[in-house]
Amino acid sequence: MQKFPMTGPGLVRLETELRQLRSEERPAVIRAIAEARSHGDLSENAEYHAARERQSFIEGRIQELEEIVSAAEVIDPASLSGENVKFGAHVQLVDEETDKEATYQIVGVHEADIKLGLLSVSSPLAKSLIGKKKGDTVSVPAPGGDRSYEIITVRFG
Repeated sequence: MQKFPMTGPGLVRLETELRQLRSEERPAVIRAIAEARSHGDLSENAEYHAARERQSFIEGRIQELEEIVSAAEVIDPASLSGENVKFGAHVQLVDEETDKEATYQIVGVHEADIKLGLLSVSSPLAKSLIGKKKGDTVSVPAPGGDRSYEIITVRFG
């Protein structure tokens, strides 16, 4: 079975989503299907078809989350140390072209959310950062051409 490395908070977010889907979303869509079914002819009932489609999505997501949660391998970034970038590290970067700074934490694929500063370990930027240390410059392929970033800080926990 494939293991999915992730942080503790990432696992909690996935478990919360799974609980919410099971306890709220699933019963709500079952009620919506029953309600739509009571309106008669199912072949021309858009509410019924929309509810069934939503049910299919929910069941698929529940199955996906169950698989991920059961195979999660929690890694505590606070237990890591060193100066090289690795899974769990908080990395502060500066874009050498625009001087814009950004801070990311390198996390598992299933917990990544760039808006929250959670960068997937499999992303091109994270792949280029792994193994580097403060002061190093990395070049990352981007749609508009390669981007260069300097690592300002690397911290864990």
